[in-house]
Amino acid sequence: MEFRDLKHQYQVLKPRIDDSVNQVMTECNFIGGLQVRTLEAKLADYVGVKHCISCGNGTDALTMMLMAWGIGKGDAVFVPDFTFFASGEVVSFLGATPVFVDVDQNTFNMDPNSLEQAIIAVKEEGELKPKVVMPVDLFGLPCDYDRINEISHRYGLKVLEDAAQGFGGEYKGRKTCSLGDAATTSFFPAKPLGCYGDGGAIFTNDDQEAEYLCSIAVHGKGTFKYDNVRIGWNSRLDTLQAAILLVKFDALEEFELESINTIASLYTKDLRDMVKTPEIPNGLYSSWAQYTIQVKDEIQRTILQNELANHGVPSMIYYPKPMHLQSAFHGNKNWVDLSISESLCKTVLSLPIHPYMSNSELNRVTEIIGKSNG
Repeated sequence: MEFRDLKHQYQVLKPRIDDSVNQVMTECNFIGGLQVRTLEAKLADYVGVKHCISCGNGTDALTMMLMAWGIGKGDAVFVPDFTFFASGEVVSFLGATPVFVDVDQNTFNMDPNSLEQAIIAVKEEGELKPKVVMPVDLFGLPCDYDRINEISHRYGLKVLEDAAQGFGGEYKGRKTCSLGDAATTSFFPAKPLGCYGDGGAIFTNDDQEAEYLCSIAVHGKGTFKYDNVRIGWNSRLDTLQAAILLVKFDALEEFELESINTIASLYTKDLRDMVKTPEIPNGLYSSWAQYTIQVKDEIQRTILQNELANHGVPSMIYYPKPMHLQSAFHGNKNWVDLSISESLCKTVLSLPIHPYMSNSELNRVTEIIGKSNG
């Protein structure tokens, strides 16, 4: 059994993907080809924003957007404590300070109450300037953007939606990647919309931001390739990846999102009396980058994970360590209580899920969990 079955996906989409890739090979337009611009236009239209700027990966996307906002030394960026390392890494990379915020026990996403406490604490201390809030749409589920945006804007902070795992999700009728002042996503292969390598994108409605982002993505270019108006870097989505993403985006819209939500619903129906299952608040729609359960403690998790492995079922721990305990952030000040993030790191376990999962595979996972609990 595959954790995220990209092999099965390729077999289903193979004729379309092969044709799309062969077109690029025939045209030999490997950098900046038509497919890149076509993809950007389609994604911007789908999300409902003015500009989509593709780039080399999701980490670059976050960094570039923070650069566009001038984030640097002395600035505070508020990041959930329970997330992938890149969310805090990009802040420190630019010389700013990540301020870690606790998350909601049920949704795994940034807790607005903890956010406001952290903003107040930083402002009262006075050494850092609160600039940006960076909520993460973890495991495919959008955050509580009504509250996060209200709190952030009340204190004069911008909101950068990190939808690396969240593309395809919805918040009260609005698509992810349109829920903050700007947004980013990742096309890492295992994401809801993934390519066959690295890739990412930034979403903004601001024309000047879009112009700046396009410039720094290609060596700070101006009106043409050899007109360099600023110091930039090289972060481009290549044409082959765009060609693959165009096919996979159509599949995501046509049937993958519906399929994976059906599978998640069946998981929840079968498992809700055995373990704590994911919670999807009313009005929200997840793209299910992961299906993550909670168990009693680390001992139970280890037993369950070993039992699954013994039956050929893969599982993953996202994440075994909260951000504030990462060695790279040693010395960072903790501004608020982060106990929920610490607890989740000891009790979460992600199960196999993907749009092509069969009922027999799903039943196999739930039966093993049932026997393990029995």
